[in-house]
Amino acid sequence: MGHNTGWLALGAGIAGGADVILIPEIPYHIDSVAEAIHERSRTGRRFSIVAVSEGAMSIETAAEFKAAEREIEKAKNAKAKKTAEEKLLALEAQRTGNTLRLSSQLEQLTGLESRVTILGHVQRGGTPSAADRLLATRLGTAAVDYIEKGTFGVLVAARGEGTEAVPLKDIIGKRKIVPLDHEWITSARRVGVSLGEAQKKRG
Repeated sequence: MGHNTGWLALGAGIAGGADVILIPEIPYHIDSVAEAIHERSRTGRRFSIVAVSEGAMSIETAAEFKAAEREIEKAKNAKAKKTAEEKLLALEAQRTGNTLRLSSQLEQLTGLESRVTILGHVQRGGTPSAADRLLATRLGTAAVDYIEKGTFGVLVAARGEGTEAVPLKDIIGKRKIVPLDHEWITSARRVGVSLGEAQKKRG
């Protein structure tokens, strides 16, 4: 999961010990991913875990998306805009099955067998941890309090040890992407996780 943002894949990848994590916010170089896997093999580690967000895309595909989005912005009439929008939709359709294509590419580049597991909505059905139950109880009781106070049209957010009512009008239509300087990304890099970025030349 994670069509447009990488929070789920990034968090699950770090928690699950992934060696490579690919998210929409950082377009990947397929050769860099293959090299990260080769490097593990060369040091005697015989397997690699690659966590892939649904919306992860290669640097080439990301460039095509940006070009299509620019065409929509620059369209001077309805016909041109419709044509550009259709092109963007066609690119979106091509992303279906991206994880399987990526798996096949990595097999060819590394010569190693790849086994794909797509969790999908199954990951929402896991047994809740104690922290999950505490959070749900906090938010649930806060929601009832807001209803009793006559506060509606809000999202109940956890803030530190308390909660806060955030007006829906302030968040609807806004996408919260993973900032490139977020501590999760920094932590992943520090423990040697590849994010599919181009390898820096040595020397």
